[in-house]
Amino acid sequence: MGKASRRPRAERASRPARPKPAPFEPRPFQGLPNETDWVAMREILPAATAVVTIASEHVPDGAPAVATVATVLPMAWPALHRTDGTVLVGTQSGGTSGDASRDLAAQLLAALAADQGVPITAIPPVTADSPRLQDVLAPDSTFELTLHEGFDFWVDDQELEGDAKESLERANASIVPTVALTALPSAYWVRIGERAHIRLVLPDDEDPATDALARLHAAGDDGLGEGTRLLGAFRTSGLLVPVWDLDPTLEAADHEDALAAWGTRYAAALAAPEPLTADERRARAGLLSRQVTLR
Repeated sequence: MGKASRRPRAERASRPARPKPAPFEPRPFQGLPNETDWVAMREILPAATAVVTIASEHVPDGAPAVATVATVLPMAWPALHRTDGTVLVGTQSGGTSGDASRDLAAQLLAALAADQGVPITAIPPVTADSPRLQDVLAPDSTFELTLHEGFDFWVDDQELEGDAKESLERANASIVPTVALTALPSAYWVRIGERAHIRLVLPDDEDPATDALARLHAAGDDGLGEGTRLLGAFRTSGLLVPVWDLDPTLEAADHEDALAAWGTRYAAALAAPEPLTADERRARAGLLSRQVTLR
């Protein structure tokens, strides 16, 4: 019999239970206001911010009751408590668990507890007991995105030095022009080199959204007008993001009417009660074969 087996049962029972790992959440931002923009900020937007309000029970003494959620922070820091007292959280810093909501909540809480002027460079792994954003944010918190042409929001009127300054310069040099469209929520036009695309975060579960896209594709109704084509769609955070290739000679505003009309067709396809036809099933298989999943 080993030594561990000979230890008194009371001694073994008194040990604290090891925390369970955070469970996988297929739609981590579900239940938050503007779920699709949370997904957009985490996956497809280069430079954007939104202000959130923290529930009072999670605000340490002397910490601010609001925080700025951003796409990327200097040096890819998870969070930052600036010298002026403001708190920033980076959504694209690379969470380690299967629940992006818990990861971001941990980043936010760590920044609130940090001294002013201290960046958060690493976050301990979250567990099943770690709070989620749905727990940490105030019930009346909003999430209104602001797009930026660069990352100067990192500093406002403050000065960066050394590696952080170089990180800002590299980030600004790599940014691609992005425009929020108004015809549908969470639709973003982007120009990459000589090509232009629209990426749209759909608010519906992945599978019915894929069925609706398959119906439109089989009917030849999935484009946004002449000179456009649906390249496919990728899955992320439990949602589907179709991507269109566009006429590069046109600007973002030129696609508003076509995108609104597509939204009407998509809503009808999503609500269709009948099963997919053989052609639609083939179209669905084609969409899935080109699909990439981002988690």
